Amino acid sequence: MADKQISLPAKLINGGIAGLIGVTCVFPIDLAKTRLQNQQNGSRLYTSMSDCLIKTIRSEGYFGMYRGAAVNLTLVTPEKAIKLAANDFFRHHLTKDGKLTLFKEMLAGCGAGTCQVIVTTPMEMLKIQLQDAGRLAAQRKLMPETVAAGSVETKSPTAMQLTRELLREKGIAGLYKGLGATLLRDVPFSIIYFPLFANLNNLGKKNADGPAPFYVSFLSGCAAGSTAAVAVNPVDVIKTRLQSLNRGSTEDTYSGVTDCIRKILRNEGPGAFLKGAYCRALVIAPLFGIAQVVYFLGVAEFLLSFLPKKDN
Repeated sequence: MADKQISLPAKLINGGIAGLIGVTCVFPIDLAKTRLQNQQNGSRLYTSMSDCLIKTIRSEGYFGMYRGAAVNLTLVTPEKAIKLAANDFFRHHLTKDGKLTLFKEMLAGCGAGTCQVIVTTPMEMLKIQLQDAGRLAAQRKLMPETVAAGSVETKSPTAMQLTRELLREKGIAGLYKGLGATLLRDVPFSIIYFPLFANLNNLGKKNADGPAPFYVSFLSGCAAGSTAAVAVNPVDVIKTRLQSLNRGSTEDTYSGVTDCIRKILRNEGPGAFLKGAYCRALVIAPLFGIAQVVYFLGVAEFLLSFLPKKDN
């Protein structure tokens, strides 16, 4: 089977375009996921994804659903570019005699997941604070008993203000809070996603040497993305809780991954680890479906073809 060879600039551009389109489409669902995952017993403001989105529009307006989107739109380009390019890089170097075993496919995914956390961790750290600010503000109005006595309502900070504050107080480590949990989420995700996508996509090829039709790539990306997303959702809940800096007075705080697992099990039960799983599947499925379509249609190659070619 001959894989389509794509230049590194094209891979990076394709990953960036796919990320921008995907995030724009699914960001409100991602916001609902974050707010549902951060809810603890005694401070449940939202009952479902639709309830969360409806209450968000009522209290914050339509653009309230896009709180934190600027951070994602800025950093999703390098994140998706690193993930896709790294996976291709590892797959290329692990392939021998035109064959790649399932174990090596998983190894390539592991490498891609490890590389992407360089960008993913600070992106998620900032995004979660901005997304959850509306939930905390709504709690003050609708559930005043969850607010600490004497606390004063403050204006939601911007991404730049959060970045400066974290760097001033904790240095670069402040932006990488939850790095361990991010690795525990993104590495298994990539180990599941990339091999599953490649094998599903191969099933839809009309011949061994040609590419799969675009709709096969889209459906394969959706199926592999949603499967991997649900599989790692328990770790995503832990990551979200660890990276949230502000909480209601009745909500638990956590010192690390094991402390977070213990307190969630004790106070909320094992079902809490599936909070936001439905939302996460709805976010990841189209996100990766779109990514694979852009990648396989060669949007970047088309754009790069307009650049003047250097004469040798």
